[in-house]
Amino acid sequence: MVDFDVVDLPDADHVAEGEQAPDFTRPLVNAEFWEDVSLSALTADGPVCLVFYPMDGSFPATYIWNELRDRDIGDLLTVVGVSISTPYAHKRLIEEREMAVDLFADPANEVARDYGIAHDLDGMAGLSEPRPAAFLIDEDRTVQYAWVAEEWPDFPPYDDLEREIRALVN
Repeated sequence: MVDFDVVDLPDADHVAEGEQAPDFTRPLVNAEFWEDVSLSALTADGPVCLVFYPMDGSFPATYIWNELRDRDIGDLLTVVGVSISTPYAHKRLIEEREMAVDLFADPANEVARDYGIAHDLDGMAGLSEPRPAAFLIDEDRTVQYAWVAEEWPDFPPYDDLEREIRALVN
């Protein structure tokens, strides 16, 4: 039995395939430290899979990162996450789950707003988080694949995402 309601999300005017992904600089957290890094610095080294997810500790975050880990797509290109969680929360999540990906901290949810995927939290004035989304971005920051949740909770179509990643890097 499901313990939560599935909620339809309003339409999102998000960054689409063929458009340039907005650049940003935020703290990028790994298992050892964090530092301010730009998306363009990451794409300069090759394609990036940018994954937006709700805050650390939420069940969607756990499901998303477990599935991506099990598919080993991080061996094919850089995979990074973005959420409203702080660098401290990211560091804990990375350590606890033994994650091999880095996570951008965006507590003000500005990056999600720039990507058109900010979701206002019901009953919490002024608070928002990113809706789950995945953007496959090439070296020129052109979006090659975009998926954005249409309901909560919703999860990326992992087979489609993996197929698009393999097509881009091969």
